[in-house]
Amino acid sequence: MQVAYINPFIEATLHVLETMAFTKATGGKPYLKKDRSAKGDVSGIIGLTGDVKGTIAVSFSETCILPIVSSMFGEDIKELNDEVKDAVGEIANMISGQARQKLEGMGKNLKASIPTMITGKEHVISHLTQENIIAIPFTTDSGEFTIEVCFEG
Repeated sequence: MQVAYINPFIEATLHVLETMAFTKATGGKPYLKKDRSAKGDVSGIIGLTGDVKGTIAVSFSETCILPIVSSMFGEDIKELNDEVKDAVGEIANMISGQARQKLEGMGKNLKASIPTMITGKEHVISHLTQENIIAIPFTTDSGEFTIEVCFEG
């Protein structure tokens, strides 16, 4: 996987959180993920097909996602529920859409699947390919989340 494919996902993540949830996030150093364990309590996973095949996932800790969804909805959300899962799916969709636009400008056309949502402590994320998984940690004032990007090619 080319490193240039990672930057559109980082940029899209920062933009989506700031514009949709009024949340400032700071990206950490990308690393090669060695296991399938999610780094959060709720994850949205999107399969990508087209010029390359792959997956993106965004995993939020409970302490991070509750204030984000509260900000998005304009009401105090206190627990992981179906609304939170739907919001994570929508965040994943928006990140995917913006990143795919940037990748299209790089000559890579991709189509996205409907997000798959997983919740629970220590859940696993299965990516579509056997390629290396690049994980990018992010921090916010309320907690941490991670995006994972995995592509063939």
